[in-house]
Amino acid sequence: MDDDILLKLVLIMAPLSLATVGGGQSILPDIHRQIVDVHGWLSESRFVADFAISRMAPGPGSLIVTLIGWQVAGFWGAVICTFAMFVPSSLLVLALARIWARNRGAAWQIAVEKGLAPVAAGLILAASLTLFRAASGGWLAWLVAATSTAIILRLAVSPLILIAGGACVFLLMGS
Repeated sequence: MDDDILLKLVLIMAPLSLATVGGGQSILPDIHRQIVDVHGWLSESRFVADFAISRMAPGPGSLIVTLIGWQVAGFWGAVICTFAMFVPSSLLVLALARIWARNRGAAWQIAVEKGLAPVAAGLILAASLTLFRAASGGWLAWLVAATSTAIILRLAVSPLILIAGGACVFLLMGS
């Protein structure tokens, strides 16, 4: 196994672990940029397939890093990526949870909570856009996504109905 690749994987995933404001999906654009664009370890289609598999599997969506590690560097790549993604952020959360509990209701704490909410929303939106570009579904994918978003914002509809509807649209359009 090439130790250089394992070190590169740690140097990519560990810092990103500390930036997972809003959950693992918030760093998806950076993972994509490093793995697909910068290093060329995976193709766009492989990255999108890995994302889909990681979302279907039980557990956090950031388990995509385990799949990426496996494909880039085999068993040890999967282990290294998983640890590099989960250990730094877990240690940070453990330390911050103690500080947070001691200062419940402090003005700075309320300000941080209010400030992080839009940051998390923006990062999640960036992740969605990255996946749209990588999946290359074209104008129809954008139309289905926009329509689904509008429907779910206005009506109490199960996302499963929207997923089925989107699949039907693509089947009928022959995509």
